Amino acid sequence: MSGDVKLTLGPLLFNWPAEQVTAFYARVAERLPVDTVHLGEVVCAKRTPFLAEALAEAAGSLAAAGIEVVWSTLGLIADAKDVEATRSLVESTEGLVEINDITALPMLEGRAHAVGPLVNIYNEGTLQWLASRGAARVCLPPELPREAIAALGRADAGVALEVQVFGRMPLALSARCYHARAHGLHKDGCRYVCDKDPNGMPVATLDRQAFLAVNGIQTLSHALLDLSAEAGELMEMGIRRFRLSPHDADMQAVAHVWRDLLDGRSDFARARRIIEAVADFAPRANGYYHGRPGAELVA
Repeated sequence: MSGDVKLTLGPLLFNWPAEQVTAFYARVAERLPVDTVHLGEVVCAKRTPFLAEALAEAAGSLAAAGIEVVWSTLGLIADAKDVEATRSLVESTEGLVEINDITALPMLEGRAHAVGPLVNIYNEGTLQWLASRGAARVCLPPELPREAIAALGRADAGVALEVQVFGRMPLALSARCYHARAHGLHKDGCRYVCDKDPNGMPVATLDRQAFLAVNGIQTLSHALLDLSAEAGELMEMGIRRFRLSPHDADMQAVAHVWRDLLDGRSDFARARRIIEAVADFAPRANGYYHGRPGAELVA
């Protein structure tokens, strides 16, 4: 496979204790074969103060290991305080910033930046417009089918396209906190109960079928996206960046099997076996890619 294929570790979406975050990124810097790591709070601004020191330390250790660090912004900028926090992040960051809410776009006027999967990019016109505003890298939304990904790859917008290939899929954000409500709490007095579910809180239908996962104000898929069987086709479409979403699982094994897959040292059958073994808390899915319901696993 081509040597220009990059492996990315996306931002941590879940509320982990600071010591777990510190230990996790120390392992990433030492052991994971990734080219880029995203840092920053994407889901809930209330978590930011507790992780500021841990993430700053992580940025230093990752940079020292030769790994590119990209800072990701909030996915839902809800009030003036969030605006100022985002502006502060943008102004204090010398490297690439990934926006996850279009509100942040004017803050990066004249600067190259990345666009995250929480920004809806469904057609060539949107991609080209974002490129004209300085987008140099775009991680596409996980619900796009292969035909749309291929069309965006042919758009020749001068943007490096990235696709999430592992992890629960980010589906929506709300002003309300589902986690707090599930525990009988209000959002302002949530007691940070989302820390009880390091991979998100499973949600079932009334007939007890697994349905979604909740992470604070965020809705995620119940199933874990697994595009290991589709890696070759994605590269043929021109995709050169592949994103893993961090979970409380053996991310070292996941990253190594994906690196081997992209470099042609492994096949998707082996990759799928390893991923199923180390991330066994949820089923796999690739339905969106094949134009099917997202929770399905198409053989």
